Amino acid sequence: MKQTTISALVLGLLLATASALAGGPRADEKTLDYRLQARALAPGVYVVEGDNDDFSRANGCNIINTGFIVTGAGVVVVNTGPSRRYGEQLRALIARTTTEPVVEVIHLNLHPDYFLGNQAFADVPRRATTATREGMAREGKAYEDNLYRLCGDWMKGTEVLLPDAPVAAGTWRVGAREFELIELAGHTDSDLVLVDRASGVAFVGGLVFVDRIPTTPHARIDRWLASLDALPAARWRTLVPSHGPVRDDALGVEQTRRYLTWLDQHLARAAAAGDDLTDVLAAPVPAEFRGWAAFGTEYLRNVTHLYPGHERAVLQGGASR
Repeated sequence: MKQTTISALVLGLLLATASALAGGPRADEKTLDYRLQARALAPGVYVVEGDNDDFSRANGCNIINTGFIVTGAGVVVVNTGPSRRYGEQLRALIARTTTEPVVEVIHLNLHPDYFLGNQAFADVPRRATTATREGMAREGKAYEDNLYRLCGDWMKGTEVLLPDAPVAAGTWRVGAREFELIELAGHTDSDLVLVDRASGVAFVGGLVFVDRIPTTPHARIDRWLASLDALPAARWRTLVPSHGPVRDDALGVEQTRRYLTWLDQHLARAAAAGDDLTDVLAAPVPAEFRGWAAFGTEYLRNVTHLYPGHERAVLQGGASR
């Protein structure tokens, strides 16, 4: 097996690659205004869309789709964004949209843009699965440091505030709303899906990416593909990914499945051939994937996250990654 290295040339080319689909940031960097807008997907069900891009100062690290649902007994917030400032602006947006107070927050996985806005919701229950909360506690300080480095002043005053209430798969009722909660895995160790049964809107978190290269720091591709197969397609009408456009079809599910399958097979073949990391990064990538948002940064991370597992599998005679 060749020594694993990253050539400066390949790294530079990848980092310089701009996504053809990424538009200009919504955020105003001068005033640190995220310019959040609530878009109704169904009566009482709103998405707040982030940029389909990678973290940057220009977008204030706002690359996530958050949401909120009016229940008749208060508002349920789905994820709180990447910073204290985002959380505060999200809460202000909710107050401008409905007279109902926020009564619940739910987090779909452990990644930083799902919960670093929690300080703005310190007065209400903040729910997550046990595995998600444990992951946030374990990695929260590193998340703070990394996003400060990437996004600067947008992150001022942001500190980890963990979920303080449990949640588990099953039926969850708040006011007049009945939600189906489904715990899957693969993108992380605990990927929660929330389906509003009345509207058919499904918040699927990081299991599905639309027109964007998936993130993989905690990924297990085999489990992820199994979770995509397990998504309850018959029970949702509108799919809200955490990253990428909202869809009324299964395009994002199929895109994510296609990319993960290709990536896993590509890395397995390279490892079997004894290629080092430079060889893998220099190999051709299908045009479809090169055109997705964040390709220039995220594909490099995908390979560096996942390739060592394929190399170990070859060295161990095909042992499970």
